[in-house]
Amino acid sequence: MTFIDVAGTARTVDSPAGMSVADAALNHRIPGIEADCGGFCACATCHVYLDEEWFARLPAADELEAAMLDTETLDRRPGSRLACQLKLSDALDGLVVHTPERQYL
Repeated sequence: MTFIDVAGTARTVDSPAGMSVADAALNHRIPGIEADCGGFCACATCHVYLDEEWFARLPAADELEAAMLDTETLDRRPGSRLACQLKLSDALDGLVVHTPERQYL
């Protein structure tokens, strides 16, 4: 998978299927992903943007994730997701996520 920051810097990492995108980011020290709550969908400090191509391949955000995105993110966009709620799979090989300029309100 590849993480792209607001400056356009791309960081490509390998992570196993079943791992969350947030855990992959933390394991590879990706700037901009903090995941303070440990993956429990309770803080929104792992907010990322997905391109339409990838967004369409994933199940929709559940009610809790949608609420966190609505109330805790700075710049929610159509491709906004919480990385802790995205599980890697073979179908997501090559996933590209964009990190926001900052995570906090």
